[in-house]
Amino acid sequence: MHKKKRIALLGSTGSIGTQTLEVVKTYPDLFEISVLTANRNVDLLIEQALLFRPNVVVIVDEAGYEKANAALFEEGIKVYTGEEALAAVTEMDEVDIVLTALVGFSGLKPTIRAINAGKNIALANKETLVVAGEIISKLAIEKGVSIYPVDSEHSAIFQCLVGEERNPIEKIYLTASGGPFRGKKREDLLNTTKEQALKHPNWEMGAKITIDSASMMNKGLEVIEAKWLFNLRNDQIDVIVHPQSIVHSLVQFEDGSMKAQMGLPDMKLPIQYALTYPYRLKTDFERFNFLDYPNLTFEKADLETFTNLRLAYEVMEIGGNAPCILNAANEIAVAAFLKDEIKFLQLAEVNEKTIKGVDFIKHPTLDELYETDRQARLFAQKYIENL
Repeated sequence: MHKKKRIALLGSTGSIGTQTLEVVKTYPDLFEISVLTANRNVDLLIEQALLFRPNVVVIVDEAGYEKANAALFEEGIKVYTGEEALAAVTEMDEVDIVLTALVGFSGLKPTIRAINAGKNIALANKETLVVAGEIISKLAIEKGVSIYPVDSEHSAIFQCLVGEERNPIEKIYLTASGGPFRGKKREDLLNTTKEQALKHPNWEMGAKITIDSASMMNKGLEVIEAKWLFNLRNDQIDVIVHPQSIVHSLVQFEDGSMKAQMGLPDMKLPIQYALTYPYRLKTDFERFNFLDYPNLTFEKADLETFTNLRLAYEVMEIGGNAPCILNAANEIAVAAFLKDEIKFLQLAEVNEKTIKGVDFIKHPTLDELYETDRQARLFAQKYIENL
C-alpha cells in the first residue's frame, strides 16, 4: 500500500462506523477519511468530522443540518443532507473505497451508486445483498468492482478462500454464537423482554443487529448474503452454533479438507482486512490463547425455536423478491419489538405472514424491489396494528 486510501464511511456513528474510525486513527499514513455520513446522531458526526477532517459530511435527517453546517462550515467541511446526498457522495473523485455500515435497506441505493461509479466496496450492510444480490453481483462484475466483506463470518470465509481460487468449494459453515437465548425453546421465550434480547454474550453491536442475533435472523440474512458473495448454491451453506465465537466460519473443499479462520471476537480485524486486502497489518489486538479455551463446542442450529433462520432458508429457495419481503418485514418487526409493541416470538410471525401476503415477483427489477420493500413494510405495519 503506497498512497493513502481515501474512504467514504457511510454510517460513521454506528458500531461498525466508530470501530472503522479507530482503525483509521491507528494507521494515519495509510488511510484518510473523505466522507462521513450519519442518520441522526449529529453531535457525534460533528465530533468525528472535526477529528478526521473529511471533505464532506452528510446528515441524512434534515433536522440536524443547521447544527452540523454551523459547526463545520468555517472548518472548510461541506455539509449535505437527505438520502440523495447520501447516495451522491459515494461517486466523488476523492473516494477510493466505500465502507457501507448503514443499517438495513437504506444501504442499497448508495452501494449501487458507488458500484456504478467504479468504487470498491467494503460491505458491512448485509441487507444490500439480501435484497438485491443478483443485481449487485452482476453490476459489480460489469463495473470491475470488488466487494470486500466486513461481517466477521463472511470475512472469515473470504480469508479462507485466499489462494484457493481454482479449488471448488463443497460447503461453507457460518458459525453463530446462538445469542442470548441459545438452548431455549419456544415456551421459554414467551415473555422475553427487549432488555434480555439486547444482552448479547460475545459482541457489542447496535440495537437492530443485536435483536436480529437473538432471533437468529441475523444469521439468516448472512446465509443469503453468503450465497451472492461466494457464488454458492443454497445447499452449500450451513449454519453451526459455536457459543465461544472463536471460529468465525469454515470452508470445506471437495477433497474433504476444511479451513477455518479463528481469533478473539473483535470487529476491528475484519474491518481492517477489508480496507487493506490483500495485505495484513501488524496490530496490538489481544491474541487468542488455546489454553484459555480448552473446549470449543459446536451445536446444531434450532430452526424450530428460531423460526427466522428457517424463513431465511425458505426465501432464499423461493428467490425473486422474497428475500426483499422478509428483510422489509423484519425491519418493521424489530422496530416494533424495540418499542414494546410486539412480543419476541411475534417477530417471526410478522415476517412469515408478510412473506405470504405480498405479491411474489420471480425476476424483479430494481424499481420493483423498491416497490416490494414499500409494500412489505405497509403489510407488516398493518399486521402489527391488528395483533
